Amino acid sequence: MSLRTLSLLVSTARAALVGNAVPFRAALHVQTAFLRTRAVSLQYSHGFADRHAAGSAPNLDGMNQMRADSLLVSCDATTRRCSARPHVRGMASKTRARFSKPTMQQVECPSEEAATGSAADMPTQYSPSSVEQRLYQWWESSGYFKPAGDESKQCFVISMPPPNVTGKLHMGHAMFVALEDIMARFHRMRGHPTLWLPGTDHAGIATQMLVERALKAEGQSRVELGRDAFLKRVWEWKEEYGGAITGQIRRLGASCDWSREKFTLQPELVTAVNEAFVRLHEKGLVYRGEYMVNWSPALGTAVSDLEVNYVEEEGTLYYFKYMLADADDASGEGAYIPVATTRPETILGDTAVCVHPEDERFKHLVGKEVVVPMTGRKVRVIADDYVQMDFGTGALKITPAHDINDYAIGKRHDLPLINILNKDATINANGGKYADLDRYDARAQLWSDMDAAGLVLKTEKHTQRVPRSDRSGEVIEPLISTQWFIKMDGMAQKGLDAVRTGQTKILPERFEKVYFNWLENIQDWCVSRQLWWGHRIPVWYVEGVDAADLAPGKGAKDGAKARQTFFVARNEAEAREKAEAVYGEGVQLRQDEDVLDTWFSSGLWPFATVGWPADNEEAKAELNKFYPSAVMETGYDILFFWVARMMMLGLELTGEAPFHTIYLHGLVRDAQGQKMSKTKGNVVDPIETIEAMGTDALRLSLVTGVTPGQDVPLSLEKVQANRNFANKLWNTARFILIGLDDMPADAKKALAVTSAIDKDELSTMPLPERWVVSRCHALVDEVTSQLKSYDFGPAGQAIYAFLWDEYADWYIEISKRRIASGDVEAAQRSRRVLVYVLDTCLRLLHPYMPYITEELWQKLPHEGEALMISNWPQAEGDVLASDSQAEKQFESIQALVRSVRNARAEYRVEGFKKVAATVFADAALADAISAEADAVSTLGRIDPAEFKVVEAGQEASETAKAEAGNAVRLVVEDGLEALLPMAALVDAEKERARLTKQEKTLVAAIEKLETRLNSPGFADKAPAAVVAKAEGELREQQEQLLAVRDSLKALP
Repeated sequence: MSLRTLSLLVSTARAALVGNAVPFRAALHVQTAFLRTRAVSLQYSHGFADRHAAGSAPNLDGMNQMRADSLLVSCDATTRRCSARPHVRGMASKTRARFSKPTMQQVECPSEEAATGSAADMPTQYSPSSVEQRLYQWWESSGYFKPAGDESKQCFVISMPPPNVTGKLHMGHAMFVALEDIMARFHRMRGHPTLWLPGTDHAGIATQMLVERALKAEGQSRVELGRDAFLKRVWEWKEEYGGAITGQIRRLGASCDWSREKFTLQPELVTAVNEAFVRLHEKGLVYRGEYMVNWSPALGTAVSDLEVNYVEEEGTLYYFKYMLADADDASGEGAYIPVATTRPETILGDTAVCVHPEDERFKHLVGKEVVVPMTGRKVRVIADDYVQMDFGTGALKITPAHDINDYAIGKRHDLPLINILNKDATINANGGKYADLDRYDARAQLWSDMDAAGLVLKTEKHTQRVPRSDRSGEVIEPLISTQWFIKMDGMAQKGLDAVRTGQTKILPERFEKVYFNWLENIQDWCVSRQLWWGHRIPVWYVEGVDAADLAPGKGAKDGAKARQTFFVARNEAEAREKAEAVYGEGVQLRQDEDVLDTWFSSGLWPFATVGWPADNEEAKAELNKFYPSAVMETGYDILFFWVARMMMLGLELTGEAPFHTIYLHGLVRDAQGQKMSKTKGNVVDPIETIEAMGTDALRLSLVTGVTPGQDVPLSLEKVQANRNFANKLWNTARFILIGLDDMPADAKKALAVTSAIDKDELSTMPLPERWVVSRCHALVDEVTSQLKSYDFGPAGQAIYAFLWDEYADWYIEISKRRIASGDVEAAQRSRRVLVYVLDTCLRLLHPYMPYITEELWQKLPHEGEALMISNWPQAEGDVLASDSQAEKQFESIQALVRSVRNARAEYRVEGFKKVAATVFADAALADAISAEADAVSTLGRIDPAEFKVVEAGQEASETAKAEAGNAVRLVVEDGLEALLPMAALVDAEKERARLTKQEKTLVAAIEKLETRLNSPGFADKAPAAVVAKAEGELREQQEQLLAVRDSLKALP
């Protein structure tokens, strides 16, 4: 790169100085030779002195930042890319996340090849903090998150469930990010054009509450401020604080295309929401009417079922008299019906008393009239199967305007609705003398008056499920309200058919029943909310026109249309056009004050974010390319509230199901399976966990051991174990890389993995190499199949187990001897296999642990820019080479080594002492063991000079057994035995004393357990689990006793 190019870079970056870019740790990671040979002197007009004069070089330890007051230059020699971006003086807002989105322009890096220091300089512990932010910014600025790949392949599209713009990252977010990023990275590496589309939800109630709370602290209310000024404040709040959650999601390594980030209130989505509402109205699916809603008095709006928490609380059951209207003796027991309620204030709105039709106590009263206490109103006694005869008194007061079940009964029996509550939960004029009292004050006053009137029977404590607002905590009131609704029956049937016919698959399948149950029993959807922050309902009302004046011929252009008092339209201009067609010019319009349920706009997310309603060619192309999505991944707890609605709206508005697969994950709980909550003090904070142990360790902890739909127990100990795994992987790679330090450049470059080891090359390798490559290829088959089937937990566990238990514990140890043997060919072959298997495993592990795998892959000999856009180890349809015989033979060697190690431990052979061993095996296995005698003796700590391998069944075999004398005999497996003469290594008398003592202890323990199990009544009275535990302990002690006695017999 010339000085002119660098100057152009600086100028370009300076010209881009807009906004408040958040500083980040940039890299000036330039190859030393470049600066030395080019004698570069970087000078900036903003007082940036010559930092690197001719002959000097920047420190290449870590990532170093060159900062002029208004410029940050970032170069990464490993990737041969440089970036520049503006920097504005002053600290960024404390609320901004560390991973805020940078504004960058790319140029080609001056380095010709990767600058790789000595591997011996690699730290012995992996440091996530030195890697994660640097790699993420490089990935994003390089455009790797954008959809690219083989255009002939089907796009893999997944939409991020949009977190609330008000949100702070919790483990639920971390779970979906980890799972979705695994999917995205897997499909990207398989060559599919991959779009993971991010975004945030405006979170109507949550955001409005936060801003109202801030206003309250200033002594203001939103009503005093006015709608426009209030919305301006909300937008200002969103711009200042709203990016925190996306910055935190970046920290989790989310490889989503941030250039396409959406917000549910951005203009194009407002257009989509209005279009959807209009189209549904044109289909006759939208209507305005009265219905029972969940009313939040504190929030002043209807809320969805999802925003209502039912809490078991101790309350009171009030028993009172409902007097018969025609009773002759008002004091007699037959003069009233005893009724019980938990909400006495609602008596004021009663319109019937209901009994079960089969209840003999009240059958004769059905059809008679009773008097509503303290009101004098007469209502009928009705019969309905809903009533439970054994609850309370068996007679139920019916308040259709304030109870969802009473509302249904009222519909069946054509009962009137009497609303007694104002929107602030005070009693309205229908409450007579109790008007204007708070609902609870009215309850107390009414009950006192009833008591004075002789209508009270008794009260008793009663545990009940109380509906409370998820947002404000107050008791929710069922309330009849005029709202906008969407008819759901037909849409629900389409949603049912899509799953039943296999158009969309739900994983795990057991949730299909839940989905079917909800959609088969669906109610019309109340979509209006009495809020200001959100998608304002696109309905305009005609002002100044009385309904009585709307008869034909009263001045309207078209008498047949003159009865229309509102117009549903995409915007005000369209509404005015429609209104003027009916009323003429000058008609005054007023838009509906309410906003749409957040779930409505979220329900359009899969298609509104990729071009719908596709009103131009570019949008159509976008929609055709990226819709439907491949998968919708989310928590099972919002299967109905969000997923089912996306299904129904997608099918209704686009004619296609919005996704092919619905993958449901469980909730993240603490180590004991309890829900995380601040009150319990068991919340594990993802950002704090990342700071302490790294993103990769957290991600792996969340997804390994996970079964779709099952809740996930998470402990810091589990994350710690996966951090240890990261360190194990780091040091495994460090060992390999140190071995490559002194290799010639060409020889090192030749180790880069460009294709899979084929059958011919595999057949020429020694047994351990054939084994580890074959096992590695089997792992590729297994993981690929599992990831395609969404079995993320087992796939992650398989990679973990192979890397730790097979590759590191076995092949790495064997390779150390080969590399140190002096045999150049064997050493180079071993390095080839070491690099090949590690490279393959890094590719497999990358979707789970993206940071450490990318960092290590960049240090390995490799071709290509980045691991995250490299090829998956197995192309579609490829069959990787395998060697089942090699796997079987090496497994026998492993079993032999384990048996020798166990014998050493059992006989307390000191670590520095080596044992003699004579092994007996069939011909093929004997040859394999003999060929790897050096490896076997090293792993089993066997004296090479005293290690013999004899073909079983031959004369030499019997001779060898005789010569071994009084040796420990190990039956490893069928056809494989070993004799270990231990006499010279073990103090027989000391060992006999130890074993004798252990024998006595075991005998005493067994006798105690037998006495307990045989004692009268123990098996009958003790819990089954206690008896089973005692029986298990007895079996274990008996087995240990047999082993100890065998060991005593074997002593010389």
